[in-house]
Amino acid sequence: MDKSCCATWAPRLTSLIRIGAGYMLFIHGTAKLFGTPHIAAFEHLQVLSLFGIAGIIELVCGALVLLGLFSRPAAFVASGLGAAAYLVGHVTPHGHFLLPILTGGEAPILYAFVFFLLFLYGPGSWSLDKLLRGK
Repeated sequence: MDKSCCATWAPRLTSLIRIGAGYMLFIHGTAKLFGTPHIAAFEHLQVLSLFGIAGIIELVCGALVLLGLFSRPAAFVASGLGAAAYLVGHVTPHGHFLLPILTGGEAPILYAFVFFLLFLYGPGSWSLDKLLRGK
């Protein structure tokens, strides 16, 4: 595969990963704050609880990352949220920092790494950030 192919497709694939990850984070927020989709564990969630604040961050950062608007700062915050969720929700109660499979923490740590990569690499070619900058 030549370099021109990678230069053409890498930014587009980055956009697809950004859109998918942003959407998944966004629906975590809607489940917690609006009950859609319905998750029984979030039925009586208090907005000013740890899960409620996480839901606000998921909703806002998920939407921004999904749209590619302020995507680097939103991805940075989302990465921190994933790391915090892993440490607080999975490592603290169970231990096993280096074995997320034993704590059910694969998803939050994967979110942390994916969003950190998006923070470093940028939103890709299909984003509102790129459109607003005229590049």
